Amino acid sequence: MRALVLIGALASLLAGCGLFQPKPPEPEPSVPAPHPRPLLPVPPVPTPPAPPISVAPPAVIEPPAPEPVVAVPPEEPAKAIPVAMPWLKPAVFAQLPGWRDDDLTLAWPAWMQSCRGLRGNPAWSGVCEAAMRMSALPESGEIRAFLEQQFQPWQVNQSEGGLDGLVTGYYEPLLRGSRYPTPRYRYPLYGPPDDMLVVDLTAVYPELKSLRLRGRLQGNKVVPYWSRAEIEAGAAPVRGKEVLWVDDPVELFFLQVQGSGRVRLETGNYGGNSGGNSGGEIVRVGYADQNGHPYRSIGKWLVEKGEITLDKASMQGIKDWGRRNAERLPDLLNTNPSYVFFRELPSSPGSGPLGAMGVPLTNERSIAVDPRGVPLGAPVWLATTRPNTKEALHRLVLAQDTGSAIRGNVRADFFWGFGEEAGRLAGAMKQKGRMWVLLPRDYPILVNGK
Repeated sequence: MRALVLIGALASLLAGCGLFQPKPPEPEPSVPAPHPRPLLPVPPVPTPPAPPISVAPPAVIEPPAPEPVVAVPPEEPAKAIPVAMPWLKPAVFAQLPGWRDDDLTLAWPAWMQSCRGLRGNPAWSGVCEAAMRMSALPESGEIRAFLEQQFQPWQVNQSEGGLDGLVTGYYEPLLRGSRYPTPRYRYPLYGPPDDMLVVDLTAVYPELKSLRLRGRLQGNKVVPYWSRAEIEAGAAPVRGKEVLWVDDPVELFFLQVQGSGRVRLETGNYGGNSGGNSGGEIVRVGYADQNGHPYRSIGKWLVEKGEITLDKASMQGIKDWGRRNAERLPDLLNTNPSYVFFRELPSSPGSGPLGAMGVPLTNERSIAVDPRGVPLGAPVWLATTRPNTKEALHRLVLAQDTGSAIRGNVRADFFWGFGEEAGRLAGAMKQKGRMWVLLPRDYPILVNGK
């Protein structure tokens, strides 16, 4: 009985929606009339007029009552998680050497690039929105007032104590290359191999966040990925992963150290995007991955072996040694087990290479840092000297990149730009420096547990 009631109710509901029409009643069986008999004529009887037929007005169908609207409370904005950074000490802007002398209009485009990379980060949304409300090309004084109002400077200290750190330089080199191997172009840039595993344990071990954990399967175990020497000896399955070929193994090594660069293709090579003769086309390549091994300085190895003196342990000094000792070059390069894999990037005329934040770097206004000590994207006041001089280099820069050799709180790699002059300055730069990071005034930093 209960089932019949439910079926009836369901039928009524569907009929009201127009999705179900009840079956019409079957007509009653007709009874055949008896065979007629002849009748006597009967005089006609006048038929009384039919009463007027009243037509009922059409029924008005009331629309169904609207369903009640349930108000959904707006989502609360994401909150930044407080972090403890005991190596940061509060400072004031007057303590920053040369603070009032820098032309901040040169740093403003780099800061806006940082805001692009910091989208969605609640710790930075307020200051970035405030920056967006400013004029497109603010004056240096406006920028200085903005920074003083929105930011708190913090002096960066080394974890073991001390204020001084190392400032080196890097740049975007230009190499000669080809899309195909030839007797001249026989040193390949490889893309990441298929058997390399990315091991991410940060959900369980947050302290491993800054480490590049790469491995490979050996049976049912994950073991370290092949080292540089092993990759060069053919142990890794990189055949078929060639991006380009270049003509100089020393330049290729330093391209891996820089992390990005440009390659001028030999005339007659065919560009992947142009679909025709490149005629000396320049393509951009960038960091795609790394084999997980730590960076070891080949300059330090040469000094320890007595091959060069400390004052010659620059990029140019190492290149000169390599060209004089071509037969020993593989042994030198293999002392650094780190190996970088590349990818071809779209060409963006006038813009720098992409840094670790995924935004273009700005010449002389972007630096690479150790993100464990300085948050990526943050403005940094850098106080150092120009390469091989005592001339002050005090300016606002942006922490927009990282590097396997960049370790320590007070540690910066200064991006000089593209070309030979940038390479000369980058190769010679090995200066002492101090750093102040500028954080939003409401940045969730824990000081003394608060």
